Amino acid sequence: MNKKIVPLALLALYVVVFIVCAISPYDRNVWFAENAPIVLIVIVIIIVSHFHLFSPLSYIMMSVLVILHTIGGHYTFERVPFDFITNLFGFERNHYDRVAHFSVGFYACPIAELLLAKKSLNSKLVLILFPVFAIVTVAAGYEIFEWLYAVNADKEAGIAVLGSQGDIWDAQKDMLADTLGACFTMVVFWLTNRKKLNEIN
Repeated sequence: MNKKIVPLALLALYVVVFIVCAISPYDRNVWFAENAPIVLIVIVIIIVSHFHLFSPLSYIMMSVLVILHTIGGHYTFERVPFDFITNLFGFERNHYDRVAHFSVGFYACPIAELLLAKKSLNSKLVLILFPVFAIVTVAAGYEIFEWLYAVNADKEAGIAVLGSQGDIWDAQKDMLADTLGACFTMVVFWLTNRKKLNEIN
């Protein structure tokens, strides 16, 4: 099977979702703020893929955040139709954003794949931990971006992008979701790459 089929199919899916979600979003300013970093991520993935093809698993995992975030930008995260989960577990808030944050951690997989392919590390422990630390750093940086946007944009758009839904610990919980996603991903990576990992001293 052509190794490019999966990433190309996922890119086509993203383009379709992007176009659909660009039509009459809840707030155009929020839509722009939420989609700008995602478009940048997609561009970076495309550029990197010219030099290194990731595994189908990595492309699938990377696409989860891209799709979820694009949908969130259309509705704003607190307004995404997620009532089934909210009602099922008796939540008091819409946790769609937590699911999206958890999927941020999925990017630990391509980071680990790159490190393994380039033989950049000779320690299994560091190879497993570095992607998690990288995700935590990105998570903290994104929370700072949300904060800066919230204090500089108009009030309604700022609150929508921040997405705290009245929770004063929202930023910390978002970063925890990112971190848990990264930890989960590295367990999956370990299980699917045990043979290659065992070659590292």
